[in-house]
Amino acid sequence: MAEQDEVILTVKASAPRRVFGVSLLLFLGLLLIYLAFNGEVQGFDIKAFLVVMGGVALYLAERMRQATNEAIELTGTQLRTSRGEVLAELDQILRVDRGTFAFKPSNGFIMVLRAAGPRRWQPGMWWRIGRRVGVGGITSAAQAKAMAEVIQAQIVAAEGGR
Repeated sequence: MAEQDEVILTVKASAPRRVFGVSLLLFLGLLLIYLAFNGEVQGFDIKAFLVVMGGVALYLAERMRQATNEAIELTGTQLRTSRGEVLAELDQILRVDRGTFAFKPSNGFIMVLRAAGPRRWQPGMWWRIGRRVGVGGITSAAQAKAMAEVIQAQIVAAEGGR
């Protein structure tokens, strides 16, 4: 069982993309709040909207900073985060799609599962909506491509054994 928990591949956020993504959201949040208090905006409703949207951008920047601090690991039985949260069990994956026109994260891939899971989103790393799990965003394209190919190979091998 120990070899089933051994990490085969890891996908991490690349440092330059992580810095750029978090910095961009921080800048947007601070700019919106600055414009609300120092801009030429007249109405209270517009100022309140700018402050709320600035707060949302700052919140997302912090969520992205936390999410991109961890990695996505592929083991012999599951795809999980470095904190241990399971994204998908490998025997539950029907297919992997990383095509050009697939609805997938940037530099990543999407997996279709047999059963739906709870909605989750880790900005810049992965998301899950229903039966679909998207991996990618601020991740390394080469690492994500290699992981998608290994998962696809494991699916083919498992189907051959049935």
